[in-house]
Amino acid sequence: MKKVTSIFAALMLLVTSAYAIDEARLTAALNSPDRAEEDKARDEARQPVQVLSFLGLEEGMTAMDIMASGGWYTEVLSHAVGPEGTVLMQNSPRSLGMRNTEEAVQARLAGDRLPNVQRVDRDMSDLGIEPGTVDFALTALNFHDLYNSNQEAAQAMLLAVKETLKPGGILGIIDHRGNDGADNAALHRITQEEIEQALFDAGYESVASSDLLAAEDDPRTSGPFDPDLGRNTDRILLRAYNPEM
Repeated sequence: MKKVTSIFAALMLLVTSAYAIDEARLTAALNSPDRAEEDKARDEARQPVQVLSFLGLEEGMTAMDIMASGGWYTEVLSHAVGPEGTVLMQNSPRSLGMRNTEEAVQARLAGDRLPNVQRVDRDMSDLGIEPGTVDFALTALNFHDLYNSNQEAAQAMLLAVKETLKPGGILGIIDHRGNDGADNAALHRITQEEIEQALFDAGYESVASSDLLAAEDDPRTSGPFDPDLGRNTDRILLRAYNPEM
């Protein structure tokens, strides 16, 4: 497996840290009475402020929430990029018809409460987004299902996202960590090595990881909806870059 150059990765981390989001402002926004209590209850396990700081999100960016589902992270990104930024909320038409996703999206966006969010109700193969216009993309807790069911489709997704990213644009991936050799498809998990290899194969570079979402009490032997885990799985957090031109 191709390995990232540690010195280059460290330099890139310094660059992104220098322009990190205002953590205090984002924390205040996420604690606003306007935000659903159900969403706030997930903050402790998901640590969105620290995660987005690590990933290098900046105010004013155009960010895409890939396979956004009901949009928990869409709303976080909306507050993070601020009124000068834009969030593209991507869901496939098929996914919108599953598990009341369309109803959840409509409820989240009702009354123009997130005015900087634009819906992208299109498949990854036909996003309709101008190439090289997105600064930041994120997929949270989704990549494992795509990869485990169809590795070619997972690779196509990474390439489609890469096409939308500006040179130097960021892709963040969060997912449930699996054990080597386990039936991770059945467990809705994936190994970090599998994601890293998929990123390198798609042409991303400077892949870096963080243990912000590590959960030592998760043995990674059951699925993420095991009630004993309380929805707090041991999670992979990766940041990768679209190469500069």
